[in-house]
Amino acid sequence: MLVLLILHLVAALLAPLLVRWWGPRACYPLALAPAAAFGWAVSRTGAVRDGGAVVETYPWIAQLKLDLALRLTTLSWLMVLLIGGVGALVLVYSARYFAAGSVGLARFAGVLVAFAGAMLGLVVSDDLLLLYVFWELTTVFSYLLIGHSTERRSSRWAAAQALTVTTLGGLAMLVGFLLLGRHAGGYRWSAIAAAPLPGGRYLAVAVLLILTGALAKSAVLPFSSWLPVAMAAPTPVSAYLHAAAMVKAGVYLVGLLAPALAVAGPWRPVTVVAGLATMVAGGWAALRQTDLKLLLAYGTVSQLGLLTVVIGAGTSKAALAGTAMLLAHALFKAALFLVVGIIDHIAGGRDLRELSGIGRTTPLLAGVATLAAASMAGLPPLLGFVAKEAVLTAFTDRPLVLATLVGGTALTVAYSIRFLWGAFAGRPGVPDTDAGPVPAAMLAPPALLAVAGLAAGPAAGWLGGLLRPYAELFGPAPEPLALWHGPNLALGLSAVAIAGGVALHLLRGPLAPALARLRFPVGGNQGYEWVTHGFDRVAIEVTSVTQRGSLPQYLGAVLLTLVLVPGTAMLAARPWRTGVVLWDNPAQPTICVVIAVAAVLAVRARRRLTAMLLVGVTGYGTAMLFVLYGAPDLALTQFLVETATIVLFVLVLRRLPERFSARPLRRSRWVRRGIGVAAGLVLAGLALDAAGARRVPSISRDFPALAVAQGYGRNVVNVTLVDIRAWDTMGEIAVLVVAATGVASLIFERSRTGPRPRRPRATPSGPDRRTVWLRGGATLHERRRSIVFEVVTRLIFHTVLLFSIFLLFSGHNAPGGGFSGGLVAGLALAVRYLAGGRYELAEAAPVGAGTVLGTGLAVSVGSGVVGLIFTGSVLQSVKVDLWLPLLGHCYVVTSIFFDIGVYLIVVGLVLDILRSLGAEVDRHIEATGESERGLVVDREGDRT
Repeated sequence: MLVLLILHLVAALLAPLLVRWWGPRACYPLALAPAAAFGWAVSRTGAVRDGGAVVETYPWIAQLKLDLALRLTTLSWLMVLLIGGVGALVLVYSARYFAAGSVGLARFAGVLVAFAGAMLGLVVSDDLLLLYVFWELTTVFSYLLIGHSTERRSSRWAAAQALTVTTLGGLAMLVGFLLLGRHAGGYRWSAIAAAPLPGGRYLAVAVLLILTGALAKSAVLPFSSWLPVAMAAPTPVSAYLHAAAMVKAGVYLVGLLAPALAVAGPWRPVTVVAGLATMVAGGWAALRQTDLKLLLAYGTVSQLGLLTVVIGAGTSKAALAGTAMLLAHALFKAALFLVVGIIDHIAGGRDLRELSGIGRTTPLLAGVATLAAASMAGLPPLLGFVAKEAVLTAFTDRPLVLATLVGGTALTVAYSIRFLWGAFAGRPGVPDTDAGPVPAAMLAPPALLAVAGLAAGPAAGWLGGLLRPYAELFGPAPEPLALWHGPNLALGLSAVAIAGGVALHLLRGPLAPALARLRFPVGGNQGYEWVTHGFDRVAIEVTSVTQRGSLPQYLGAVLLTLVLVPGTAMLAARPWRTGVVLWDNPAQPTICVVIAVAAVLAVRARRRLTAMLLVGVTGYGTAMLFVLYGAPDLALTQFLVETATIVLFVLVLRRLPERFSARPLRRSRWVRRGIGVAAGLVLAGLALDAAGARRVPSISRDFPALAVAQGYGRNVVNVTLVDIRAWDTMGEIAVLVVAATGVASLIFERSRTGPRPRRPRATPSGPDRRTVWLRGGATLHERRRSIVFEVVTRLIFHTVLLFSIFLLFSGHNAPGGGFSGGLVAGLALAVRYLAGGRYELAEAAPVGAGTVLGTGLAVSVGSGVVGLIFTGSVLQSVKVDLWLPLLGHCYVVTSIFFDIGVYLIVVGLVLDILRSLGAEVDRHIEATGESERGLVVDREGDRT
């Protein structure tokens, strides 16, 4: 199964290249991926025929007890047959459906194959969290397929609606999965179903949440509106996603969970009521449609309601009937959608009011459509008839449900006739449609599906034997499927439904006013628009009230929430009852007093630069506390971060007024001070409470031994960052890359990778040209220059860089590491910039910041791959012993490469900030001729 998933992934990645080479014909080799899944499922028929299972398990995330647990049983075997078989035929059909040079064909082919792989993974997943991953992948891929025609607003709207509805349902379903997994102690469904289930409200809530996701995915009321709108997708997408695959995911989930959860209180009421309402509403809406594709879409909604009722009923009879109907529906509905695509292809439209006489010019196409529509209507000897009779038989003991099913079946017969009549019949007053020839490659896929439905009817007994193991999960084996059971109640009700459907079609003229009036007051699509527009309006109103453009107001709201919510809980916990040691040596309270005085003075400061420096004092004081507590790594990092922050503030303050605004008034100042004091007290209390709340030994006690044994280093802090908790660091450096990109995107008005600044005209040239280092004299105005600063920069720059590299390589066993070394190197670049301006920065770092960031991230990720190759675990350190001349025996730990990546990312981040908040702001000042502290500077730095 894993090999099949990888095959689909490879095919999806190769699809754009194959389409570029062969155009639409690339769909033929791409069809081999789903065809392989179909063939594999056929080869496993014997393994699942007697109730067995094919199981594959691969380790994945051991910390979460999450494995790639794949399991093939009777129900998933049936779904794999549909996903693979119909998927292969749809791709073959697409080779002729799309013309050469069609816009977006490469994307369509790749996404369709990827969707097939995601559906395959969904139905064979035995782990609920893994199932959810594939569930959301199908949502994303369906969004891309529905919105294939990106130039059309209807396609974009339909894709967004499908994504919104199914994603929200999927999130609710995830919460239900988490509830079940928390109760069971794991997420392996086969284990959860075999263990006792929770009772009462706990299980009821989990069931309701899971059913919300299933109903949303299968377009069952109240989530039906997205499916008809999704008909904006190309017809092959409709035939696959909305007939055989995606919309079946919710039905499959109901069938998967029903053996264990059907006994839960809300299960049957929800599935039966929602399913019956959907069946009737969808069938009635189908009778009003004039677009053949929309007619089939509403018919699909109706049939999905029927499947939800039958498969969710939780009895052995209904389970057998539901699986038979699942297969029949995929065969006839996919065939009919493909037929509509052919009609649209040869006639140039699919409005049944404009089509006439196509049946006479395309008899083979009409025959294929008749077979598929007859199966949809439940006529013998097709599989649809067998499945419909089994459904009616399963509910003979529930009269109300049975009567509704008969009514819904009559509607199905009526819209099946309407489809054939609208697509192929000739009508008076309407000229015959000029239809071209039907390409054989387009006709073959729907013909195979229709013939399969015909052949499966007489073979119902054999087919029922294959599906019987699933039905036996609910109780004793039911009566086997058969084409003929003799005269019985189900046969009579079938005849009544067929007669009723024929009558509805014959009376379509007199019934037209009723069809027009009898509908929901608010359509599903209109309701969706009202809801989304309502949320948009609420968001606008809330934003207009809360987002006033005042950073102090935003921060005050956050801090006030912190004081009120966690602060209230803290008061209930009474953390002050915990014993507290005020200090270990006299230096600690002295530093705390300095920090407190600096904080108070910062609040009272009127100049921005003064406030910034005082805040920096609090940061340096915190670093001194780290020193006193024996944490040199933390102290070094704090010193460097504080220094880099001061440089950043200096760059920003150039564009701000020298003094703070005269506002706020005295009263509001006291309010802000009160919020600040309260927030400080709450944070101190929470820290105290957290320190005294520990009940078990800290896992960090094992870190020193692990650092030496597995990380091969004595600096526990650095080894923790690059080995023990390397996944955390990976996430943090990814955030740094995103932050750097965001800063540059906000500041730069042109490409970040544009040309380097032009050298000033004062630069020596010609044969007497000399290499000039630190170009301050040629680029800065004399009032902005500092000779002492330039000389000091020349003296220390290379030494600082060497020191940063020393910190990088020594950090595994001594204070330092990639983060500290990168900050030191970044500060060295900051000194070069401050001494010589943006030209000097370009000379010091003649490389793009994006290149440095990308290289650093690639190196870090690559080091994780090395660990995977040699140890089987991502980011696991590997020790490589070496013998080098002069040095003798030494060793290298692969985590050093992870640290090098961190080093490069930090340097790239600082470089990006210097070029955006520094060099780019300089360029803005020069370009606009702005005054900088009373001095107007032109491009060359001369006074004007």
